[in-house]
Formats: sequence, C-alpha cells, structure tokens
Amino acid sequence: MPVRDTFDRPLRDLRVSVTDRCNFRCVYCMPKEVFGPSFQFLDRQEILTYEEIVRLSRLFVAHGVEKIRVTGGEPLVRRDLPLLIEQLSALDGLQDLTLTTNGALLPAQAGPLREAGLERITISLDSLDDATFREMNDVDVGVDVVLAGIDAAREAGLWPIKVNAVVKRGLNDHTIVDLARHFHGTGIIVRFIEYMDVGTTNGWVLDHVVPAAEIVERIDAALPLEPLDPNYVGEVARRYRYRDGGGEVGVITSITQPFCGDCTRARLSPEGELFTCLFGSTGFDLRALLRGGATDDELADAIARVWRIRDDRYSDLRTEATADLKRVEMSHIGG
Repeated sequence: MPVRDTFDRPLRDLRVSVTDRCNFRCVYCMPKEVFGPSFQFLDRQEILTYEEIVRLSRLFVAHGVEKIRVTGGEPLVRRDLPLLIEQLSALDGLQDLTLTTNGALLPAQAGPLREAGLERITISLDSLDDATFREMNDVDVGVDVVLAGIDAAREAGLWPIKVNAVVKRGLNDHTIVDLARHFHGTGIIVRFIEYMDVGTTNGWVLDHVVPAAEIVERIDAALPLEPLDPNYVGEVARRYRYRDGGGEVGVITSITQPFCGDCTRARLSPEGELFTCLFGSTGFDLRALLRGGATDDELADAIARVWRIRDDRYSDLRTEATADLKRVEMSHIGG
C-alpha cells in the first residue's frame, strides 16, 4: 500500500547502494586523505546479500516504489552484479531500473548488465580535460577510460544514457561548455550538479559552488538554450533543450534551488540501513530485522513507519547551523 510522509510526499524511488567501496577517490566524494589504505570498509558479512536486497526491494515496491537505482560506492566492483539486476528487473510493479557508475568497468560489464534486464544507465564524467579529470578522480584514470565505458553502454543497448558532472569552482568549472559541446547532438544528456555538502569529509564551502544559473548562462552563451518542463513531479534535474535541436542538458540545484518539497527518494545502504535523506545522519536498521527472522509483514510495517514520520528537508533549511552536523557520506549511500 502506498505511504506518504509528514509533508504528504509519496515513496516512489529507492536507491540501493550495493557496496561502500570504489575504484576512484573523487575529491568531492571519497577524498584519498580520508579513504586511504587504512580506511576500514564493511566486511562481506556486514553487507546485504542479493537475496536480502531483492526481498526488501519487493516490499518497497509494494509501498509505491516505481523506480530503483543501483548505486555505491561504485556498484560495478560488487561481484556478479548482473545476478542482482536480473532479480530486480523481474519485480512485479517496478517500472524503471537504472544504475549509476563511474564507467571505468563498463566495457566488460555493459553487455551482461543489459542482458540481465538493465535498461538505462547514468555515468559520471566531471570533465573532458584529461588533467582535470585525473585530478578529480585522484587515481590517475584518464577520460578515455570513461568514454570507452560510455561507448560500451551504447553498443550494449543501454539507453538513454545520462552523464553526471559535479561542478566545483576553481577545479573543473572552466570545462563546462566543452563537456556540453561534446555530447551536443548525440542524444546523451549531460546533467551538471552543484557541488554539495554531502557527508563531512569533502571540505565543502559555499564559495566552491557554481550556481546552476551560472552554469546555464555559460552554456547558453555558446549553445543557446530554452527551458523544458519536468518529465514528472519530483524530477531532480531542471531541464533545458538546445534551440538548434541538439538535445538537452540538465542542472541539479540542491544548493541554490532546493527540491525537498517534491523528494520521493529513500536510500538503502550496503549494510541495510534505511535513510530518508541524502543528508541524513542516521539510518534505520533493516538488516537486524531481516536477519532476526522478521516476516515480510513486519518488514513492510517497519518501512512504512519510517517513511510516515519522515520530515526531512535539509536543503530547504541549509544554514551555517547545519554545517557541523554529522552526515552520512555520499560514497556510502549513493548520490
């Protein structure tokens, strides 16, 4: 049965993080000085099995979830991921199954993922300037590796493809227009994301944020744009199309134009904690119920209770007073 929170927001989207590990160390997400060789990641037995993920996902769908996004960490480092995709794609009532990845492992996995039932994909690529991109991922991976992943996704039939680019002032904002121009006319949608204060390890300060309005202005000066209506209520990206018919771009405006009022997303961490906000500090432990012998009805009731008392609207309230609050890391529950 569909459930709604204290602001009458329905539960429509579930983001499932299948691992807290990643093969990149992006400076805005998993800075190397924190997530170094001595960092303690989750042990295998702490992480939900695919069977546990599918069981919970089925209950979320029964509560109104229509879309599931598989995330990480980097989801493609989780062994045998197509097995999970195959099971999720078979869930009755699920309308949309997608995945977000940095793309580096896609050349080998795009085909098996498509065969397992994945329909579309989002790939992170923060700059086409190779030096800038290597500085951002901080593991010396070149742009060509991700472009090869994008090509593999297209060849496998994963479509549409979206490309996500986090924009940080003074680091990669000088490459915004080049990125837009590269994918102009290809059918691939680039979405530029305002640098966010997710977690507490990325050194976020407001001066590093390039407002979405400025991003749009820069692109519009080179490739004229006009606004588009949202595809659906709660869509996170503000959409613009090229006036010459070359496709569209989007901007995600969590800092300057928050969209908390329409947020319908729940997040499941690798170890089975349910978070109701990207900026949450604590989650609800579903793994304990799963492994403690809870019935499906008991699990469903727990999910519903958590959602019904949800009152999250961090981005609407963002002030200096929230700066020191403990927040879960984006690498742990996905973007």
